[in-house]
Amino acid sequence: FLSVTEDLVRRRAEHNNCEIFSLEEISLHQQEIEKLEYLDKWCRDLKILYLQNNLIPKIENVGKLKKLEYLNVALNNIERIENLEGCEELKKLDLTANFIGELSSIEALKSNIHLKELFLVGNPCTEFEGYRQYVVATLPQLKCLDSKEIERSDRIQALQNYAEVKQKIREQEQAYLLKRAREKEEAQRKMQERKDKKQNQMKSKFGFDSPDSLQNKENHHAEGDREQETWKTVEDDEDRRFWEEPTPYTPESRLETHRYIEEKRRAKDNIKESKKREKPLRTLVTAEGKVLNVNVPKLHFSLKDDEENNQIILDLAVYRHLDTSLLDVDVQPTYIRVLVKGKPFQLVLPEEVKPDSSSAKRSQTTGHLVVSMPKAREIILAKQKVSTSIKHSDCNTLQKNARSIQVEKLEVDPTKYSFPDVTKIIQEKERIGQGPIRLQPKKTTETKKSYVDFENNEDV
Repeated sequence: FLSVTEDLVRRRAEHNNCEIFSLEEISLHQQEIEKLEYLDKWCRDLKILYLQNNLIPKIENVGKLKKLEYLNVALNNIERIENLEGCEELKKLDLTANFIGELSSIEALKSNIHLKELFLVGNPCTEFEGYRQYVVATLPQLKCLDSKEIERSDRIQALQNYAEVKQKIREQEQAYLLKRAREKEEAQRKMQERKDKKQNQMKSKFGFDSPDSLQNKENHHAEGDREQETWKTVEDDEDRRFWEEPTPYTPESRLETHRYIEEKRRAKDNIKESKKREKPLRTLVTAEGKVLNVNVPKLHFSLKDDEENNQIILDLAVYRHLDTSLLDVDVQPTYIRVLVKGKPFQLVLPEEVKPDSSSAKRSQTTGHLVVSMPKAREIILAKQKVSTSIKHSDCNTLQKNARSIQVEKLEVDPTKYSFPDVTKIIQEKERIGQGPIRLQPKKTTETKKSYVDFENNEDV
């Protein structure tokens, strides 16, 4: 059976930062809970507790919740009111659509002096004659019963006939309890019958695997599919019979329906799991050796031809928060394969690359995987081209340009330019034996005078 777990309570306490010791309100509805426990130890400060639409058969382990003001246990399998004496602050109790037939159990609520609202709609006890008068007379603190306000005249009338109404309620209650005992016996018998029938069906289904029949197993391959279809038809008939068969609305039938649905769901999940396990591996390379393009993880990618650096770059948009240990990169000369959490991404490359010189990096901001793969052919060709071109054509042109520049410098006509002749200065120095400071100023002035049209060109 399913009970209240700490993990469940913490998940439902998101509004309280998953802290349960200071929790004041929690909703545990539709959780298929079959046993109510631990809440009085974990959540002592609870004021509002929602437990509707579960399979709880008994009110228990809430008696220590002294601050509890509202308890909702509608649509459960509760048959009597009990264990609420410790809920001193209880103001509202919702027991709608349960199986309370023991109406006298409401006397346990006498100690809950703050109880103002009580809901018993949809319980068998509401069909008893004198039901409302009995409840009104038994619980004087009530202000509202089944969404209907209790008038002062209603309480006076109920108290006048209390002894008579109480006797009638006791008799009807005893009759209901006898009926419930028979229903329990019948439910137990049906459950046993269904269990035996299921065991026989399982034996008949797997009977052909016995030692005697194993010898003829090869002859039954053709009949296997037919037998599977027959078994499926039997299951469908059983399913239809289960839902169409009229059954009394009891805690047992409600629990049985829930178990039946759970069993069917589990069987379906098992079939799905087995199909997943049997699923063949995806073909990455065909039998003929052709490499296929595959993108099982469905990731965005871009393939760039970096001609400047003579390499091919793959940018794979891997999930940002994916751990790098879950990535496996395999570069081959003609293709690249990346396993992302075991799912293959494979891409055929446009040119042959060098796997040994390839490198893979991970972006810290985007999480993308960038794989740089140098080209194999282009590197060799590039070296040959560069070497030959430098040796022959480029070297010749450079030498010619150098010669032409030198020739221009050597063949300068000194009459066309205003700057002094450097060679003559050096010769004069060597001839006279004096430094450049002792040069005659007359010569420079004469030069300036002789060239009147001189323009100082800074570029020259």
